[in-house]
Amino acid sequence: MSTAPSAITRPHPFTDEDLSRIIEMAWEDRTPFESIAVQFGLSEGDVITLMRRQLKPSSFRLWRQRVTGRATKHQALRPPAVDRAYCPTQYKHR
Repeated sequence: MSTAPSAITRPHPFTDEDLSRIIEMAWEDRTPFESIAVQFGLSEGDVITLMRRQLKPSSFRLWRQRVTGRATKHQALRPPAVDRAYCPTQYKHR
């Protein structure tokens, strides 16, 4: 039984800038995996695989601990009051 390989098992078409943004979004508490899927076409499993390959082992373990069970990383589990993907002050110019 063969299944089609996920997008991440093939050589990825992402630029270094794309990879940096995907990793940044994956680390952000308020950015759900669904947003990464919409922008880059990666499922949650693909993001996990990408993070495992791109991060040092210790950083990957810290990230997994951080996102495991975090309701804001999944659109369906987010409370209705969380209606944005970032802190209101995150992108303000200082």
